[in-house]
Amino acid sequence: MAFEDVKKVWLNGQLVDFDQAKIHVFSHVIHYGSGVFEGTRCYRTERGPAVFRLKEHTDRLFASAHIYRMQIPFSREEINEAVLETIRVNEFEACYIRPIVYRGMGTLGVNPFNSPVDVVIGVWKWGAYLGPEALEQGVDVCVSSWNRMAPNTFPAMAKATANYMNSQLIKMEALTNGYAEGIGLSPDGTVSEGSGENLFVVWRGRIITPPTASAGLPGITRMTVVQLARDCGFEVVEQLIPREMLYIADEVFFCGTASEITPIRSVDRIPVGSGGRGPIVERLQKEFFAVVEGRAPDRYGWLTPVGATVAAGGGS
Repeated sequence: MAFEDVKKVWLNGQLVDFDQAKIHVFSHVIHYGSGVFEGTRCYRTERGPAVFRLKEHTDRLFASAHIYRMQIPFSREEINEAVLETIRVNEFEACYIRPIVYRGMGTLGVNPFNSPVDVVIGVWKWGAYLGPEALEQGVDVCVSSWNRMAPNTFPAMAKATANYMNSQLIKMEALTNGYAEGIGLSPDGTVSEGSGENLFVVWRGRIITPPTASAGLPGITRMTVVQLARDCGFEVVEQLIPREMLYIADEVFFCGTASEITPIRSVDRIPVGSGGRGPIVERLQKEFFAVVEGRAPDRYGWLTPVGATVAAGGGS
């Protein structure tokens, strides 16, 4: 992750210098975690930079805000155009994109309604989330002692800043114990997701992922993997995954905007399958990167060229 090349940040409708993109220390979000956000990627393609599934990411941002009764003071089209504008002004060919909507400075106290809703869009260069070798060699992970949140505590379908305190506990425990990442279990003890990634297992010829009701985020990359896998002729199902299936599965892998498609080579020091990247994960990686890098036809309209207007791109 590198911020040194960032020139401008989009803040409440204005492009400001990176060093001037500030909020007040009494902003509600700092004290109470009242924010929702997105993570999106812009890829370098043969036809120029393009944002992957911009429309879907913005739709999820608005859904997260709606759950928390936050009225975003811009339209979806304005947010999409602001993303493209921010990439253009920073002159990035490839980057990570972070829109965040949060309660700013108004009054303090748990009640958020008297604090304004602010919007920021930042972009920066960010390579492989779990390390440069992870996509090919896979990563070693553990099952965390920290569970994901139970229903009617935090809404897992909202990509909210406060939810990631739980993610931090999972991640820190994993790193402290020598793993690249941790897997959180649902309150019922079945598999949920990683600290910042959705999860799939390959079991007896089927590709399985936990349902959204297992306290996992409805991931955009997860949706993409399901579509690409079915296009390749694989059977994909949503079902509860018992913890022990992680140890005896043929393949296990993470997916997400940051992690893309990353194989898991061991869980709790137990090798998964052959102990390296399996053939199905490798096939899905090839399909995924061919699309996002513009080497394969964009048959679903997933790429929005950075040089285009919102009306000209960003299909579903």
